[in-house]
Amino acid sequence: MKKLALFALLMVPAILLASGHDSGEASRYLTQTGRESDFWPRVINFTIFAAILYYLIANPIKNFFKGRREGIAGQLKEIESKLQAAKDEKKEAQSHLNESVNKAAEIIEDAKKEAEILAAKIAEASENELVVLEKQFEEKITLEERKAARDVIDEVLSENITTDDIALDETKVVDIISRKAEHGKVA
Repeated sequence: MKKLALFALLMVPAILLASGHDSGEASRYLTQTGRESDFWPRVINFTIFAAILYYLIANPIKNFFKGRREGIAGQLKEIESKLQAAKDEKKEAQSHLNESVNKAAEIIEDAKKEAEILAAKIAEASENELVVLEKQFEEKITLEERKAARDVIDEVLSENITTDDIALDETKVVDIISRKAEHGKVA
């Protein structure tokens, strides 16, 4: 309120003195003051006006620009901190990516090794099974050959030998068996 009253007191004379005048007033001014021009009093009045204006407006303007500067500085710091946080997150994400790539390579390598081991085990098991199957097959063939030979001998003996022929000599038995064997091969 004080500032407004002081401002009004100083502004009213400044406005009145700043008003224009005609040639009649110039001669009156010369007779009253003894000077032809009122340039220096006007400069003094303007200086006083500027000083009062500065006194009234300087602090709010300074505060405004100070607040603006601090606001901009705060925004800049906030942006820089966000930028740094983004860079840190990028580095962290890159390190996680590198770890993931390394883990993936390690997993693939382990999977290849496991596949090779499993393939070797399967091949070994298959070979062992083939050996066992071949052995069983050979035993079965041998068994079947023996069985076939027994059947042939039983058949030959039952067909060709009767109770009357019990007294056979060895050559006769060999002839009978060889005939039966030849007869079995032909059939």
